Amino acid sequence: MRSLLFAVTTDLNYDQRMQRICGSLARQGYHVTLVGRAWPQSEPLQPQPYQQHRLRCWFTKGKLFYLEFSVRLLLYLLRQRASAWCAIDLDTALPVWLRARLGRQPFVYDAHELFTEVPEVVSRPMVQRAWRWVEGFVVPRATLAYTVGPALAGVFEARYGRPFAVIRNISQLTTVETETPLPTPAGYILYQGTLNVGRGLEALLDAMPHVQGRLVLCGEGDLSAELRARAERLGLLASGKVEFRGYVLPHELRAVTRAAAVGIMLLEKQGLSYYYSLANKFFDYLHAGVPQVLVDFPEYRALNDVYDVAEVVALAPAAIAHALNQLLHHAPGRYQQLVQNCLRAREVLNWQHEEQRLLQLYAGLWPTPEAQLARG
Repeated sequence: MRSLLFAVTTDLNYDQRMQRICGSLARQGYHVTLVGRAWPQSEPLQPQPYQQHRLRCWFTKGKLFYLEFSVRLLLYLLRQRASAWCAIDLDTALPVWLRARLGRQPFVYDAHELFTEVPEVVSRPMVQRAWRWVEGFVVPRATLAYTVGPALAGVFEARYGRPFAVIRNISQLTTVETETPLPTPAGYILYQGTLNVGRGLEALLDAMPHVQGRLVLCGEGDLSAELRARAERLGLLASGKVEFRGYVLPHELRAVTRAAAVGIMLLEKQGLSYYYSLANKFFDYLHAGVPQVLVDFPEYRALNDVYDVAEVVALAPAAIAHALNQLLHHAPGRYQQLVQNCLRAREVLNWQHEEQRLLQLYAGLWPTPEAQLARG
């Protein structure tokens, strides 16, 4: 049995992307281990069809965290055995590459984002140069490399002259979704995801005093305290127009999403990573049949041009408020059209289709003798 070890710096309970990837590979017959990070507020691990392990660190952010996590991860990996070693983004890449090198085994690089172009890195030139060096070292040495969308794959291919496969972060189609009553404008506005810089959340909160509706935010992040303070200053907490629900486990989040009226998918162009992103929340809303208010970035525009599941807006409070009010109160025909378009799109855009490419990629790490003969 082939064994795969994946390393991330996230809390494994909330990383839906890795749950899908590891779950699919485990069901295919691989022995899968997913290694992540324990946060001070981490809940007990949820059962999964693969092994899980958390590393505990003294530091929680910044250079000292990355240094400590890398050392702890390497020490852990040296005690493990695997057929291939898989790094998720640059913050796990060096120790995972070194372990693969020591074992003369395949090294896989899974780029969930363009790490050197996220807002927290772009705003610090010296930090960005350091991560660009790491990227330039590990990416050319990967046996297999893939990312979440065609645009990011194109950026990596242009930088390093090597192929990058695409495994989109798409939701799994479930019978629960197909049996759930369709969304109506009577529900709430939903943002799900990290509360970090560049997510358009300040503009969203500034729009809410002018929106006839209620906003629910699921997630936490670096801006959690600042956004709560902003909502309080705007009178949105006392009035009940905005609710921060904090961390929500994936199975609970799916129920929250199905009860929403409109989903929020806004980003700011603070680096190429966000600009070329293809976030899982886009597909989560779509699978729940929930129309979206959507940022006009390339990957989202391309999908919306085909499937028409969202209203595209400029990142300005007035534009956001207008789009939300139209969907919730003034354009019932358009709202129902978007709902029906979501239902049709999810029959095509689902993990059941996407995972077939994932399984083919990993099978190619160990080509059969027949395949080797055909190549050469």
